[in-house]
Parts: sequence; structure tokens; C-alpha cells
Amino acid sequence: MARFNYLWICFIALAMTLTSCEVVGGIFKAGFWTAIIIVVIVVSLILWLLGKRRR
Repeated sequence: MARFNYLWICFIALAMTLTSCEVVGGIFKAGFWTAIIIVVIVVSLILWLLGKRRR
């Protein structure tokens, strides 16, 4: 039960110290770069598979 209270205290402290714009900006920035990395990996994998298939 003490851990549950600790999590709520941390959540409330974060909610009071961070503005919503900073939080949303951080989420979108992380999501943007994660999406770019995933797209690059998928395209590379497809090109690699096509190259292997042609041989």
C-alpha cells in the first residue's frame, strides 16, 4: 500500500511541475523519432529481402 501512495505522490508532483505543453511536446518528439527509425528499419528490411530474392 505504501508503494501505491508513493506512485500517487510522484504523479501529483509531476503534474504540478510540468506544464501540459512540455509533456505533449515530449511525447510527440519521442513518437516522431521512433516512427522515423521504424520506417527506416522496415524499408531497409524490404530492400534487403528484395535484393536476396533476385539472386
